[in-house]
Amino acid sequence: MAAHPSGTAPKPPGPASGIETRSIDYVPENERHGKVSHQGPFWFLGNFQFFTIAIGFIGPGMGLSLGYTALAGAIGILFGTLFMAFHASQGAELGLPQMVQSRAQFGYRGVVLVLIGTLFTFVGFNVVDTVLVAGGLHGIFGWGETQVAVVITVVGTLLAIYGHDWLHRIFQWCFVISLPLYVVLTLAILLGHAGGTAPAASGFTWVAFVAQIAASASYNITYAPYVSDYSRYLPRNTRPSAIIASVFLGASTSAIWLIALGAWLATHLGAADGLVALHASGNAVFPGFGTAIALASVAAMVATMGLNAYSGMLTVVTAIDSLRKVTPSKGLRVLTILALALVWLVISLSISGDAIGILFAVLTVMLYLLVPWTAINLVDYFFVRRGRYAISHLFKPEGIYGLWGARGIAAYLLGFVATVPFFVLPGIYTGPAAEALGGVDLGWLVGLVLSGLVYYGLSRSLDLAAEAVVVAQSERELKTQHFAPTRTEEQAVAVGNPVGYRA
Repeated sequence: MAAHPSGTAPKPPGPASGIETRSIDYVPENERHGKVSHQGPFWFLGNFQFFTIAIGFIGPGMGLSLGYTALAGAIGILFGTLFMAFHASQGAELGLPQMVQSRAQFGYRGVVLVLIGTLFTFVGFNVVDTVLVAGGLHGIFGWGETQVAVVITVVGTLLAIYGHDWLHRIFQWCFVISLPLYVVLTLAILLGHAGGTAPAASGFTWVAFVAQIAASASYNITYAPYVSDYSRYLPRNTRPSAIIASVFLGASTSAIWLIALGAWLATHLGAADGLVALHASGNAVFPGFGTAIALASVAAMVATMGLNAYSGMLTVVTAIDSLRKVTPSKGLRVLTILALALVWLVISLSISGDAIGILFAVLTVMLYLLVPWTAINLVDYFFVRRGRYAISHLFKPEGIYGLWGARGIAAYLLGFVATVPFFVLPGIYTGPAAEALGGVDLGWLVGLVLSGLVYYGLSRSLDLAAEAVVVAQSERELKTQHFAPTRTEEQAVAVGNPVGYRA
């Protein structure tokens, strides 16, 4: 355990410790806490809401049967969750938010290129969540959409402000409440007590089957920029395999389950709104049950909005710090979260339900932007540098990773450009390669493979032996000093602390 300036190690902060003080700064080992067993339920709950159910509507909407939709959903989720889960192991090892670690591949300032895509994704998902919840509750209970949007924005914002530990605690509560409700509904469906009528015929087309796989895979891949944000407080000696397994099982199980449930609702009830369909099928089991499961799903969605706002804050602060050095204080965290909340609320209130399709298209573009990043980041972490980074240099503009990471930027741009002919944005643009494939969206897969291969090839010229010397020095400093990147290198030198630490 790292030594504390006072000479004693303080008790690690628990879930009831109030508003989190850290943001993008390194979490020293004396502040690490939490259990790897909590990661599974946390990410299980992240997918355990009616947004996931809507992913199961895609196949039936294209004529795919319930069985084939569930199969395609499972294949896509298992593939996409692999990338998400492997990112999770980085948090405990490095004690950093995900996008700060990306400076090693893209450079201190070059990482802003990727941060733009991640920020739009976080804000975009919260806009979609706000509109879906407001519209669904209005359709079920007649509640005012504006009032609902304001209330859930306030709740999500508060969760993000209180931060890491409170998000974990709320997710655990929602998990305990939601799980038995969905078990009852699923058993009722299997026993024929949830209403609905069987479809007249089953259907299969390769276009629909592959589209469902792509949508399901991309759904969990978009979690890739999040995961290490919520594992960075785990003890550094936590086994990576344990973190990966816990996150993989949690995130994949709930998504496979609810995509299959969504496929049933679409094929047997003709559902087009996940929340309204949950309410109707639940009330078919017994009166009032639909209301309970719908509200539980809303609670999970609002908790996920807090997740998006928290990671969005880390993204914004990282971007600002990459351009102009800042102190990662509690006040900066809160102000950034409030600004993000205002942005997503204003956008949510300014669009109608008819504009959701356009917004989903924008999120699809964000997926195209994120996939090359996840490939580069994972290749660097597991195959190039193998988890060995000079953590202090990730906060130094003049550090060994430089201002601009030419290898990462080149691989990213090449991967993204290669996806353009494969774009599928319904009603907006379909690339020539996608048209040749019958409208199947494989752009995300092209970007994933090409960016990873290009980065690996370019990285063969890295002088890893020279880096190892700097990494060893950084590790010694981490063990003897309380690290907080609050000074520029010039300021640190001026006070006799040349590595930029606050002792």
